[in-house]
Amino acid sequence: MTTTESKDRIYRSPAGIAGGVLLLGLAAWLGIDAIVAGDGRTPWVALATLLLVVPLVTAFTLRPAVSANDDRLRIRNPFRLVALPWGEIASLRSGYTNEVVTKSGTKYQLWAIPVSLRARKKAARRESRRAAEPSGDRSGRGPGLGGLAGFGAGPVPEGPVRAQADQIMDELRELLEARETAEAAQGQVTVRWAYEIVAPAVAGAVLLGVLLGLG
Repeated sequence: MTTTESKDRIYRSPAGIAGGVLLLGLAAWLGIDAIVAGDGRTPWVALATLLLVVPLVTAFTLRPAVSANDDRLRIRNPFRLVALPWGEIASLRSGYTNEVVTKSGTKYQLWAIPVSLRARKKAARRESRRAAEPSGDRSGRGPGLGGLAGFGAGPVPEGPVRAQADQIMDELRELLEARETAEAAQGQVTVRWAYEIVAPAVAGAVLLGVLLGLG
């Protein structure tokens, strides 16, 4: 009997990626200019700064991701990669941050699914307007002032209006509920440090400290 591995659902932060690309572009522009045009110790300081800044910016903006399939949840945070079989997960919590709690009580934050209080308030306002409308007026309309009212937006989906991050957490909770007792979803939690991020950042910090210490 053969089994096929389910396709991963991957969640990332578009805003984080966009911000990371902009910051990396700015750092590259300033750093390369200092390396090429600087004199004395300036090129070395610029190189050390790039070695420190680029991995850190990458870690907090481009790197974070959450992927889920029928067997496990994978969390790629700035400095760690965590793989959690569904059978080892106790709950998925949403507050000021989104986090997963294992049955042993360990918590891991979901950096790739940041909480937006502004988005929650916007969704709550839309839900209030939606609840106030007569039921017959909801079909064929967009989500209200915050969406594409008319213009082929389609009917309003059933259920309460939710912020995007909360919708993602709802999806993950449904997957947890469906798969937590499955045989293929059992196993050990594994954690791996992102040495490809940590090593160059530490090297850059040490080199920058030495150069600044020399005056």
